[in-house]
Amino acid sequence: MRVMVQSEPFDAAALLDGFGAGAGAVVTFTGLVRGDGGLAALDIEHYPGMTERALEAHARAAADRFGLTDVLVVHRHGHLAVGQPIMMVATAARHRRAAFDAADFLMDWLKSRAPFWKREIGPGGPGGWVAAKADDEDALSRW
Repeated sequence: MRVMVQSEPFDAAALLDGFGAGAGAVVTFTGLVRGDGGLAALDIEHYPGMTERALEAHARAAADRFGLTDVLVVHRHGHLAVGQPIMMVATAARHRRAAFDAADFLMDWLKSRAPFWKREIGPGGPGGWVAAKADDEDALSRW
């Protein structure tokens, strides 16, 4: 299991080299900063130490719940422009359903509960902090 919180871009191919060796299924998801509504960038903040511990605990919970053989969570912080990767989840399991469900479980939690604070940056500069959305809460309630 690996959890990484970093400001610098990540190389998904390099991170996946050797990931899930011996598993029957590997599922990956990479989230990108969307340019919805004129968004130019996101500023993402977190509390070092606390954030990593929370992500590690949730990754362990996913591994236990879905019988994962490997799990990777990468989340960036700092100033991220539209189109840049913001996060990545990879799960490995003996069977595809467990790998897909675990990835979904992790992504739903990251979207609505992970201790990151996101501020939208538009053409005129900083805007408001991103609030939880009802759709994200509904997705998390599945688990």
